Amino acid sequence: MNRLLWIVSFLIGVPSTLVASVLFFLTISTTVKPAPVPAVLSYSTSRILLPNSLSTPSLSTFVSLADARPQILKNYLSRYNSPLESFSHYLVSTADKYSLDFRLLVAIAQQESNLCKRIPDRSYNCWGFGIYGDKVTRFDSYEQAIEIVSKTLKEKYVDKGLNTPEEIMAKYTPPSVEIGGPWARGVNQFLAEME
Repeated sequence: MNRLLWIVSFLIGVPSTLVASVLFFLTISTTVKPAPVPAVLSYSTSRILLPNSLSTPSLSTFVSLADARPQILKNYLSRYNSPLESFSHYLVSTADKYSLDFRLLVAIAQQESNLCKRIPDRSYNCWGFGIYGDKVTRFDSYEQAIEIVSKTLKEKYVDKGLNTPEEIMAKYTPPSVEIGGPWARGVNQFLAEME
C-alpha cells in the first residue's frame, strides 16, 4: 500500500509541479534595476526575457558610456571637501576648450591652496596665480578664475612647449626649481591620484 501511495503521489505531484513552474515562467516579466551608480555610466533597464516556448531565459543589458572625467574630478574634490566640487563639469569643459589635461587645474589647486581652502580672502584664486610678495590677483568668481588660469596655461605655457609639471614649474614657480622641484612632484602626485 505504501508503494502504491508513493507512485500515485509521484504521478500527481511531478506533473502539477511542472505545470505550475511553466505557468510561473511564462507569466513573469521582471525588470532588474541595476545598483545606483554615478553618472559615469548610464544604464537602460535590464529584463529577463522569456519566450513563449520552454527555452532557457536570457538576461539582456544595454550600457552606454558617458564622459567619466567630470565624475572623476567630482569624486576627488568631494573627498577633500573642496569648494570646486560643483565646478567639475566646468573644469573639464574649460580644459577641453584649451586642450589641457582635465586634471591639471585641480592638481595645481591642490598643490597651491589645498583645493581652495587656503586662498587670499575673496580672491577665488586657488592656483597661486599672480600671487607673490604683497601682490594678489583676484577674480570675481571661480568660473572666471578657471577660465583665465586655463587660458594662460594654454597660451603662455603649453603653446610655448611647456607641457609637463616640471617644465611648467620653471616659469610658474621658479623658486621651486631652486629647491629641487617639490611643486612639480606635488602636481604629479595629485595628477596620479585622479587617474
